[in-house]
Amino acid sequence: MTGSMASVLADSAARRPAHPAVVCGSERISYAQLWDRTRRYAAALGEQGIGPGDRVSLLLGSSAEYAALYFAVLTLGAVVVPVNPLLKPAEIDHVLRDSGSRALVFAGPLSAETARSAKEAGAQLLTAGYAHPEAVRLDEAAEPVDTFVERAPGDLAAILYTSGTTGRPKGVLLTHGNLVSNIRSAAVAPFAFDGGDVLLCALPLSHVFGQICCMAVSFYAGATMVVMPRFVAGEALRLMRVHGCTVFMGVPTMYHSLLDEVANGAQSPRLSRVYSGGSALPVPVLERVRAMFGCEVYEGYGLSETSPVVAYNMPGIACKPGTVGLPIEGVEVGIADAEAEGRITFVRQGEVGEVVVRGPNVMAGYLNRPKETAEVLVDGWFRTGDLGVQDADGYLSIVDRKKDMIIRGGYSVYPREVEETLLGHPAVAGVSVVGVPSEKFGEEVCAVVVVGAGHTPGDGLASDIVAWGRKRMAAYKYPRRVEFVDAFPQGASGKVLKRELVGRYA
Repeated sequence: MTGSMASVLADSAARRPAHPAVVCGSERISYAQLWDRTRRYAAALGEQGIGPGDRVSLLLGSSAEYAALYFAVLTLGAVVVPVNPLLKPAEIDHVLRDSGSRALVFAGPLSAETARSAKEAGAQLLTAGYAHPEAVRLDEAAEPVDTFVERAPGDLAAILYTSGTTGRPKGVLLTHGNLVSNIRSAAVAPFAFDGGDVLLCALPLSHVFGQICCMAVSFYAGATMVVMPRFVAGEALRLMRVHGCTVFMGVPTMYHSLLDEVANGAQSPRLSRVYSGGSALPVPVLERVRAMFGCEVYEGYGLSETSPVVAYNMPGIACKPGTVGLPIEGVEVGIADAEAEGRITFVRQGEVGEVVVRGPNVMAGYLNRPKETAEVLVDGWFRTGDLGVQDADGYLSIVDRKKDMIIRGGYSVYPREVEETLLGHPAVAGVSVVGVPSEKFGEEVCAVVVVGAGHTPGDGLASDIVAWGRKRMAAYKYPRRVEFVDAFPQGASGKVLKRELVGRYA
């Protein structure tokens, strides 16, 4: 395999042309067919002026089309910018403008607001298999390009958007070298993929977990990926049985739903192995999942900034439930003094500190954010903002977050972004957003509100605030819970003591 991410698909198409690559609904697509479709889309994108280095945003649900278009962008040497379909128009507008996307590719209804934003941002509207009056439909029958454009390991491959210290999502710059190195290592351990594996991918392909750990690792190994456009527990169990799946990857919310479905009488399949990530899977739940599928459950840790896999419990090595395992090959993990700024100072073994990562998987930086890049890339290490501890055997446990981040169902939610949105509500004079424990989602978004003059706290106002957030934010961001206070607890500096609020409402 060469240094280009496009070779992940191209090489398996050359090795296993007739083997099924993607199963989605009634579609069963071989590697040869997928690579052919990819090269035709690459030609069609090229006809619209897309070339090496151009940024192309993909606003698509999980499907075979997603895989073809994702690799079509990479085949041209362009840069793929995945956009979560759950985002609202204003959030999509930020991604288009910040990334400098040359085009927005979509395959379903597009709001007038998003269409207008794309035009104003200078992004051409392109559709795949969908008619839209303001967009150019990509020619699926275009004469395919011969092969992919070679790229150097340091060339940019993808920009993934994640929440940042300003409250606005920031672009993580991942190179071909970052992604290919992580895929090569993770495919062997922890994921232990071979060409006979059948993976059920119910994770969104717009998310780094689904995009890299499911799609790219599966394609690298020449395995088969069964795609669910949207996770529904009962249907997931059925697809695993029908397609003889050997592997499942998910976030804790999915496992809770699967356990509930089986408890209600659904038949559970027998799998070879199961992987969990995104947020902590409580040990009692992990044990129930292990019994449900009759196999080991491997929990791990990663971030968009690390392409994404950092550490995992792995086949062939003793699992330690409650930990996220050992660093994968080529990746180093350390525990540093979380308060030491501008330098990496390691703490003693067994002490809690900030998790720092070093390796070829670490991002090139944040797009247009030199100050924030310099804050996290220090002395050759990436400061994750997560607090953790390593035991004597090197197993990593994540114990808390230095960042003020909420992880709901595997999605990162930045409280300041939610607070800024809720402050637009006429009754909200002040708001502090915190994460409170949730058995189903790991954490739930809770808005603690001080109401303005002339407004009365109560269930009616709480429902109205929730509806306000639902209308303006992605589904995983808006608060499901609203609490009212007369004033926020504050420290000497006037900073809201969020830990006190978490303790109060947990």
